[in-house]
Amino acid sequence: MAQENVLFRKNYCVCQKKAVLLQPILKLDANGKAGNMIPVDFIESMHQQMGNEAALLIKALETAPVTSIRLNSKLDVLTFDCDTDEVPWHIDGYYLSERPQFTLDPLFHAGCYYVQEASSMFIQQALKQYLDPSSIVLDLCAAPGGKSTLISEYLGSNGLLLSNEVVRQRVFILSENVQKWGNGNTVVTHNTPAEYGERCKHLFDCLLVDAPCSGEGMFRKDEQARNEWSLKAVKLCAERQRAILMDVWDALKPGGLLLYSTCTFNEEENEKNVEWLAETLGADVLPIDYEPEWGIVEGSVGYHFYPHKAKGEGFYLCALRKHDEPLDPVKIKVPKKENTMPHPEYLPVMRSWLQHPDDWAIRYSDRFATAYPMKYKEIIEWLSTQLTCISTGFGLGEERGRGIAPQHSLSMLKDLRKEAFPNVALTREQALAYLRTEALNLPDVPIGLVLLTYESVALGFAKNVGNRLNNLYPNEWRIRHL
Repeated sequence: MAQENVLFRKNYCVCQKKAVLLQPILKLDANGKAGNMIPVDFIESMHQQMGNEAALLIKALETAPVTSIRLNSKLDVLTFDCDTDEVPWHIDGYYLSERPQFTLDPLFHAGCYYVQEASSMFIQQALKQYLDPSSIVLDLCAAPGGKSTLISEYLGSNGLLLSNEVVRQRVFILSENVQKWGNGNTVVTHNTPAEYGERCKHLFDCLLVDAPCSGEGMFRKDEQARNEWSLKAVKLCAERQRAILMDVWDALKPGGLLLYSTCTFNEEENEKNVEWLAETLGADVLPIDYEPEWGIVEGSVGYHFYPHKAKGEGFYLCALRKHDEPLDPVKIKVPKKENTMPHPEYLPVMRSWLQHPDDWAIRYSDRFATAYPMKYKEIIEWLSTQLTCISTGFGLGEERGRGIAPQHSLSMLKDLRKEAFPNVALTREQALAYLRTEALNLPDVPIGLVLLTYESVALGFAKNVGNRLNNLYPNEWRIRHL
């Protein structure tokens, strides 16, 4: 066989068994890859790390990825026209036997479920084992929002989540997904790890650092991850991950929980970084309970998901407990600001839109009213002075003309009192037209503001002005392509 036709290096030929294991298939291109095939250096590194089992991993990475979703409590039953199976490590996780066109499902846009990789749902096991729901949590690298919505659901009305994204373009996607999930217990921010470490010392009971990584675990569903991978990228990612952990470490309380995760396989970004963190920053590695039949593989520290073992993509998770040290939390001091409504009569109107109005603090600024958990009122108001907040809680109302109108995020909120508005049920076709922000022609719609629903789930607001129905769905969220 000619040298350019093999996908393994010369040193593999020393061992015939290795050569057989690592002998796929196509001719290499100039970059040492075969089209969008698995990079050669990755194959070699996995063989060094895993031995003969590397062949099973490589074979699994050439198979089709699985599709999985996590249900929101907005939805009681699955509505998919395909076979489903439960994700064993999360009570609301399901595998789908085929991938539907989610864009064509109005319930997807209403936040009734999140299309989330199944392996990453394992974070729920660590939360259940080590974290009280009445905790303050930071999801540091949160976009697009799968893990944030999972944490938000776990905390419920008891806890508070700070969901952060440092990349400007991605933070608005994160905010959209958080709003659609509808819990109202989340503040979305756009800050660096260092800003959190400096400004929020010892504030958080738990940090999730789902660190930017080389993406090996996404090889079978993301061609770009294959094309961008290199040994140099692995080294750079590992260094960046350590810098992130170092920068944010002071934000975690002594005795607090750190969840460190990646979607990659190599020890450089996983075990070695955890061992460095434990020794350098001061933390103890914690065990996470799991069942043997789940196919999870324990590393020297932490837990691996390999697609030839567990039903999902590549994932790594380790839980650590920060060593105790003198507690020196930030001093929360909220500056006094005028917070009066321009028209006091608006306040009882907005409170009537909520099932549990006493659970929410309402703040008015520049025509807009925002609601956030009363339990964390002072902390949230202080955080808004320290951080770049994209959203705090949820948008409640907007002053328009001589009245107050609900913001769209209210329609996504689980605490919405739907009977506060006339409800108009839509067919699937009408719902998709609404989600495309098209004009609607609906008979027998009351004059004024109405709440549009699909399968009894709120989709958003519209206003019947007599000769037409104004579509009030956010233009930036509209369906652009079918």
